[in-house]
Amino acid sequence: MMEQGYVQTFISPSGVGTVEFFHPNHNSLPGRLLQELAAAFTRLGQDHEVRVIVLRSAQHRTFCAGASFDELASIQDFETAHRFFSGFGQVINAMRTCPKIILGSIHGKAVGGGVGLAAAVDYCFATQYSSIRLSELAVGFGPFVIGPAVERKVGVAAFTQLALTPSEWQSAAWAEQKGLFQKVFDNHEALDAHLARFAEELCAASTEALEGLKRIFWQGTEHWDTLLTERAAISGSLSLSDFSKAAIAAFKAKS
Repeated sequence: MMEQGYVQTFISPSGVGTVEFFHPNHNSLPGRLLQELAAAFTRLGQDHEVRVIVLRSAQHRTFCAGASFDELASIQDFETAHRFFSGFGQVINAMRTCPKIILGSIHGKAVGGGVGLAAAVDYCFATQYSSIRLSELAVGFGPFVIGPAVERKVGVAAFTQLALTPSEWQSAAWAEQKGLFQKVFDNHEALDAHLARFAEELCAASTEALEGLKRIFWQGTEHWDTLLTERAAISGSLSLSDFSKAAIAAFKAKS
């Protein structure tokens, strides 16, 4: 399981549900893990014992490296590419429609789809080491699928900056200033302690009130089931281009 990666869920006695994912390649996300993440949010969202959900990855210098380039490099047809990128849309939509508040714990760098995960939680904590980058343009496509979630959090101008500067890292302080992160901590121990207290406070709040707030937070995104599928088609088509295949191969050769 460690070699192939995993998604695990836990529920505390007080009702904090945790979704934790891991992949040995910098917590990257192949299609299988994307499916398991979407299923985990759906399952915990329907569990009456769960009052709030926390998303985290297993401890690593990287929170999430985004799409699995190993899997992406092996895809040779549009249907498979579309299905792969739709996996990110399915995770975002599962988080969006989950009736429970989702808290994010971002302990390290987030790239591409990892930034999308951070944007799709309802309230996000990070460490000072959680710099972010949207690298998609450098490998021949763009952050089309995760774009709506990122833009919703940081605004059009900041999303444009991220999308058009794929080689530039933005600091955790920058991400906090733009609204992606709500609070940044010096280290993951301080983050974990604060997040645990905050999650317990939410567990003591009215379930109906929290679910009502969740609906308000995501108001206006009801069309995303269709939108993210359409965006996945754009990414899937571009990822099959000669430019993209060469760029992905060059990236894998350097890593």
